[in-house]
Amino acid sequence: MLISFHFMSDQQELLQRLLQETAGLHHHLCPRQVLGVRMGMYAGELLGLELPQTGKRLLAIMETDGCGANGVSVASNCWVGHRTLRIVDYGKVAATFIDTKTETAVRITPHPLSRERALAAYPDAPNRWQGYLIGYQRLDLADLLVYQRVQLKEDLRRLISRAGYRADCELCGEEILNEREVFMDNKTLCRACAGGAYYELLQSGKSQVARDK
Repeated sequence: MLISFHFMSDQQELLQRLLQETAGLHHHLCPRQVLGVRMGMYAGELLGLELPQTGKRLLAIMETDGCGANGVSVASNCWVGHRTLRIVDYGKVAATFIDTKTETAVRITPHPLSRERALAAYPDAPNRWQGYLIGYQRLDLADLLVYQRVQLKEDLRRLISRAGYRADCELCGEEILNEREVFMDNKTLCRACAGGAYYELLQSGKSQVARDK
């Protein structure tokens, strides 16, 4: 559900176009998509970049998956498949946007009072969900979002890595891309074998690939 403006500014027109685009990905529009789109638009304003980008200058790190991430992608043109969007799952509707040319970074989150303010902006909403959906579109950025200037803890060049770089894990034998290997006990290991796996093997011992080497 998009809102109608009798006289739309360029930014309002862009917002509505981006919301229509992200709604097409989900076959509907939800409040978190609106938040994601407006976060992406705000990042462009704060960093002085024209978004959605046509290249790969902007890198976004999203702190949860789902609808909000698609909103950020549509507004910024940062996508997992382009290696310009990363998910670091903190379970938060928050994102950090990095200008890879200047290494300037901003982290954007919803204002703690964004829900209450959204409902106040649409007092005739039939329910809270509709109130958030329309209210998030109506609120001024300063009332909807907050930002922090931040600095990455990881070297940006290593985070982006370089094309064609590969390494093999000496324990499981699997290929590692994008300089994500770690070094432990004088061995090159993938992060899973180094103790950071999100899964547990059901069979004991090394993989068949590693045994065949």
